[in-house]
Amino acid sequence: MGVDLSSVLKREEISLEDLASYTVAIDAYNTLYQFLSIIRQRDGTPLMDSEGRITSHLSGIIYRMSNLLERGVKPIFVFDGAPPMLKRKTLDKREATREEALKKYEEAKERGEEAFKYAQASARINSDIVEDSEELLGYLGIPCVYASSEGEAQAAFMVSKEDADFVASQDYDSMLFGAKRLVRNLTISGKRKLPRKNVYLNVMPEEIRLEEVLEKLGIDREQLVSVGILIGTDYNGGIKGIGPKKALKLIKKHGTIEKVLTSINENIEELDEIKEIFLNPNVTGDYEIRWEKPNEEKVIEFLCEEHGFSEMRVKKALEKVSVSTEKKKQKTLEGWF
Repeated sequence: MGVDLSSVLKREEISLEDLASYTVAIDAYNTLYQFLSIIRQRDGTPLMDSEGRITSHLSGIIYRMSNLLERGVKPIFVFDGAPPMLKRKTLDKREATREEALKKYEEAKERGEEAFKYAQASARINSDIVEDSEELLGYLGIPCVYASSEGEAQAAFMVSKEDADFVASQDYDSMLFGAKRLVRNLTISGKRKLPRKNVYLNVMPEEIRLEEVLEKLGIDREQLVSVGILIGTDYNGGIKGIGPKKALKLIKKHGTIEKVLTSINENIEELDEIKEIFLNPNVTGDYEIRWEKPNEEKVIEFLCEEHGFSEMRVKKALEKVSVSTEKKKQKTLEGWF
């Protein structure tokens, strides 16, 4: 998902401890997709309760967020609003891809073949998953912000207003929306097994600073947006044969995307509207950010009694939320309220 700028962006590995006392605006849908894709049984089946309701996302929220809170990281979940009309084709294509992946997953299971990768690709978010996530976040005392449109644009806006220090997302789109600082791998850090191989990789959080990126590349933010558009974004398909490095080279040579398109005799429909989405995104300042003390009784009732989670594990996670890590000289949770 999103624009692929990985090969031209300067990234720096950091630890969760480096983010202690910082506020992180988390792209909610992006993170929920991670949980739904990664947190699964060996055969690719998502975690479910006794009634067959998917709980992978709830597992991700309680255990991953407790790890962040224990280290003094202050998360805010930013949920998408209505997507721009130009995103409709992308959303339809993604849904078709999920349907195809689900079909291949079922077929692979019947044949007794490796099916995990298809299961991951079939993950989807519905209203029940969103509502359950919001309910659990509320019980944990983690604030939610509701974007007018794109969650990453809203998160970038919050960083620009200094209501958050980082945007957290696996995608790079927030950089095009003007996010000053992006952190990747925030909720998936740790050891990860490569599919179908007995090989494990260390996945560390990565920090990307917009100012350093622009300085290193020798371009401004509008030109970075132009690089993204040439590659392809959620709102356009890009130009065939142009990847990040070639797009950057063309923008640096010609200065603007309009001149690049003229030089290669190509056209991008609704170019001005696409640029406007990134440079002047639809965001709202109507939000309130406040962390509350977790309602442990409600968390246990919701996860353990309603969805069958282990009470011992949930209580252990709640201890992480409530107890300060003095060893790392982090502030206690009480200091946030």
